[in-house]
Amino acid sequence: MANSLAFVLTLTLFCGLAVGSRRTKLFSDKSQNGMAAALAPSVGDGVCASMIEPQDYICEEHTVTTKDGYILSLQRIPVGRSGGTRGNRPPVLLQHGLLMDGITWLLLPPDQSLAFLLADNGFDVWIANTRGTKYSRGHVSLSPDDSAYWDWTWDELVTYDLPATFQYVHDQAGQNLHYVGHSLGTLIALAAFSKSQLVNSLRSAALLCPIAYVGQLSSPLARNAAKDFLAEALHWLGLNEFDPRGPELLPEFFHSGCVSQPRASINSNKEHDPYLSEEGTIAMYDYDDDEKNREHYGQTNPPVYNMTSIPNDLPLFLSYGGADALSDINDVQLLLDSLKDHDGDKLVKQYRVDYAHADYVMSANAKQDVYDPLIAFFRLQ
Repeated sequence: MANSLAFVLTLTLFCGLAVGSRRTKLFSDKSQNGMAAALAPSVGDGVCASMIEPQDYICEEHTVTTKDGYILSLQRIPVGRSGGTRGNRPPVLLQHGLLMDGITWLLLPPDQSLAFLLADNGFDVWIANTRGTKYSRGHVSLSPDDSAYWDWTWDELVTYDLPATFQYVHDQAGQNLHYVGHSLGTLIALAAFSKSQLVNSLRSAALLCPIAYVGQLSSPLARNAAKDFLAEALHWLGLNEFDPRGPELLPEFFHSGCVSQPRASINSNKEHDPYLSEEGTIAMYDYDDDEKNREHYGQTNPPVYNMTSIPNDLPLFLSYGGADALSDINDVQLLLDSLKDHDGDKLVKQYRVDYAHADYVMSANAKQDVYDPLIAFFRLQ
């Protein structure tokens, strides 16, 4: 019962208000049966074999090892379905959000999924999978069965996972890259950019449902989830990971408003709630001990990721929705206020009044509403 409740709270962050998006729809009727099959690849299949190659796209499986030993998988779609010349295509790194993995960008049919659309529009597409997700379970010395494997917070995604994937894509492509993040993918990117990290190898960044402040969550359930966070509940239960795909949970969570089944088990890593500060700002992990904080940070309180430090000339595309329970419009406005000195021609803001959190990766309307403008923005950089 307790673990089911914890999962309810966190799943709400990702898809709780998808049903509330009045004008958008998730899938056309003719695509739903195919999607259900695609969402359940066998355990031995990688993303290329299960999701990309069946759509007649060339796909490459890559791995990169972080400085703290986690082995992450990356998928590359080097050309579009019609083929074309490899090389000299602008690389794009796609970073998924909470409760998801790289399959996030492949949920819709090829003419609607962002990864396929980018490939067909001349980009070299790279799909990231953060540590602990289904396709990034490796480590140089630890097993997912070891509690130490899960001893990390999202700070490590900022410090290790994102830099490792950035550097790998940059080295493989031989040029600077574009970035697309959704939800958690925006949080870790903004945190890195605020420390002037990664920007020297970045062309531009598109942030869908940007999260840098979470003080105005519109949904009480989402607010409670943000305050308690899944990891704390699972740590209390003594679980290193929790698989949300159990059959007893499916009828309750995967309904018409959130039909995609999370591919990743949820890690109960160190208790790190990035949304807890009264000011709504994002801070690093608090060890809850002055001496430990001083040992790690040189001060008794964990440092705050200061969004005003993001370089003013970094091209940014920000899209947010009026029906989003997590990336609340008032919190997004705080982020925009932090970017008030940003170069005017380097910041594109898009507001979709009827979009909820999951619509940005699961709505059949996202191509015309969000992806086409996003691709046009990339072409200008």
